[in-house]
Amino acid sequence: GPDPPPFWFWAGPPPPQIIGGVPPTAVILARGLGTRMRAASTAPVADAEQARVADTGVKALIPVGRPFLDYVLSALADAGVEEVILVVGPEHDALRDRYERDARPSRVRVRFAVQAEPRGTADAVLAAESAVACRPFLVINSDNYYPVQALRLAAALPPPGLVAFDRDALVREGHIEPARALRYALLDVDEQGRLRAIVEKPSPAEAARFGDRPLVSMTLWAFDHRIFDACRRVTPSVRGELELPDAVALALGEGLVFGAVRCALPVLDLSSRADIAPVAERLRGVEVCL
Repeated sequence: GPDPPPFWFWAGPPPPQIIGGVPPTAVILARGLGTRMRAASTAPVADAEQARVADTGVKALIPVGRPFLDYVLSALADAGVEEVILVVGPEHDALRDRYERDARPSRVRVRFAVQAEPRGTADAVLAAESAVACRPFLVINSDNYYPVQALRLAAALPPPGLVAFDRDALVREGHIEPARALRYALLDVDEQGRLRAIVEKPSPAEAARFGDRPLVSMTLWAFDHRIFDACRRVTPSVRGELELPDAVALALGEGLVFGAVRCALPVLDLSSRADIAPVAERLRGVEVCL
């Protein structure tokens, strides 16, 4: 049949952060160890500075014209976000130095929350609890560059909810190879734009239930304070981590309603050294204003 429309817009009431005229806070998960990025065998990196930063595993600072996180922060500002909370490890002085001293942004206020140990994405969200207080907030990955339109969709969602990306569009319009896309969390969204289920690391049998045009999560969430309780109570996954999708699944099972809005735009994913060159090429010419 014909391709679905690029967006399914939420049809519910205006989100409270828009009613109040206060753009949401964005929580950026930057605590990961960068294991795949540090693995030098994944791909050669010709640029010495890119290779040096890749060795540290701090993907947010890999230079792709300028440090990758500069593009992310600029896109958030373009989407109307005024405050960013970077969840970092206690050893991440380079991130603090850049955004508190060397390139202090003027369009977004950057604050830091420390996740003491890399215990997973649900634990990383919990690390930001005191910083966000009772305000609605977005959650994104530090190694993903989201189109401004997708960020605006997330900011307009009544929390909790997420942007559901068309997996085919991620492959067709972006640099993400099909094998990687098959590993993304699958989303079951009903006709009213409500999330029914999220399946992390789906098996082939599970994936078959989602049809040939599945929706996937690229970690672009809109939350409020209700997610913290689920993050506190979630149990470790098979990888031994406290996973945000598992916290969402727990909250779903207990009756919390999540909205979902479909988006058929690409996301740049800076996971490994093989991603550096294609991401740099796609960001070439993108204007950054911090």
